[in-house]
Amino acid sequence: MTARSTDVAIIGGGSGGYAAALRAAELGKKVVVIEADKVGGTCLHRGCVPTKALLHVGETADAVREGPSLGVKATLEAIDVPAMHAFRMDLVAKKYKGLQGLLAARGVEIVPGRGRIASPGIVEVDGDTIAATDIVVATGARTRTLGIELGGRILSSETALELDEVPSQVIVLGGGVIGVEFASLWRSLGAEVTVVEAADTLVPAEDEILRQQLARAFRRRGIQTRLGSPFAAVTQDAEHVRVELADGSVLTGDYLLVAVGREPAADGIGLEEVGVVLDRGFVVVDDRLRTSVPGIWAVGDIVAGPQLAHRGFQHGIAVAERIAGQDPAIVPDELVPSVVYSSPELASVGITRQVAEQRYGADGIRVVDYNLAGNARSEILGGGGVARVIRRVDGPVVGVHLAGPRVGELITEAQLVIGWDAHPEDVVPFIHAHPTQSEALSEAFLALAGKPLHTL
Repeated sequence: MTARSTDVAIIGGGSGGYAAALRAAELGKKVVVIEADKVGGTCLHRGCVPTKALLHVGETADAVREGPSLGVKATLEAIDVPAMHAFRMDLVAKKYKGLQGLLAARGVEIVPGRGRIASPGIVEVDGDTIAATDIVVATGARTRTLGIELGGRILSSETALELDEVPSQVIVLGGGVIGVEFASLWRSLGAEVTVVEAADTLVPAEDEILRQQLARAFRRRGIQTRLGSPFAAVTQDAEHVRVELADGSVLTGDYLLVAVGREPAADGIGLEEVGVVLDRGFVVVDDRLRTSVPGIWAVGDIVAGPQLAHRGFQHGIAVAERIAGQDPAIVPDELVPSVVYSSPELASVGITRQVAEQRYGADGIRVVDYNLAGNARSEILGGGGVARVIRRVDGPVVGVHLAGPRVGELITEAQLVIGWDAHPEDVVPFIHAHPTQSEALSEAFLALAGKPLHTL
């Protein structure tokens, strides 16, 4: 057994882990990242990045289909699945190489293997011992299965990314973010899709107006949904998968995607053995991301809250700065922006109308819904959608919810407005370029400020 020492040992090289490593090294700390797979984690290799690459392929296929209506004489001959995956893998490879270069340039040491905390300040990796002043746990999350055995024609989101065909009929179990993104993708590629969701709505965490917009779009696109339909059993044979629902009905498809969420991967690394408190599998932390054991921190998806890569980035940066003696602010989970990359896109930040009414009373808020049909740029990009902005009466904006083509690009402005407790009247004097989709937010702010321009 060999031993070495470092300032910061990070278990997990995903979004939160590598962000912590880069920032800590930048602040002069000696850093070791322990990673059993590849730095970049699920987000880069099996999640955010490759999924969005394939969604772009689907968007391109839809654009080709739409071409004749725009005066472009084009027809979609077929989806070249090997070429599609080559595009995905090339993109991931470039990002991975870039990340490796960044870490090397900052002097971060990557240790392959599974790290386990043997005691406070000591991490063991395949027989080696690393002594660290601070330990950051960033092991992320894994697919939740509800007891369904994955394999064959029963897919996780990770294996679905590598499917070597476009299925004729596919069933998606779960109507959350992952489920609706894959449903949207497969429909764009030409598959018949049915989404099964135990709740009575798709994307139940979103504001009601976004749920309505998505449901309407899915109906228009021919994506079937079975809402309020818990599954009872799943079986498969060489050619099909069979899903029995709690009401006794049966669905049959070529494949089943299990997309019922992700669970924290905090077990097996010695946390409870050294006294770190867990709750439902999540690591319990304080408002500075410190665990119950001094010198051990936790970031990203193993901390209860939105399981989003950009939240992990922020956690990692904040912990690195605190280890270095700084006291950075951290955005509360309520102000972490969320984007669903379906067609249409959904983007939100702040609180929903329902939460706002519970918190401030129905008479304590004002809500404006601006129809994106009135926005020229949105119409050019495919039309439809909505911008909902919620403010407290005579107070700041507390929620922004968007549905439409590429609205994810607008959500950062909305986060700034809410994060700075800005009133609509504060934002109205600023000019939004024409014709851009950002004008939709401008129109909503104008209406909330009592001087609507293109709304009644």
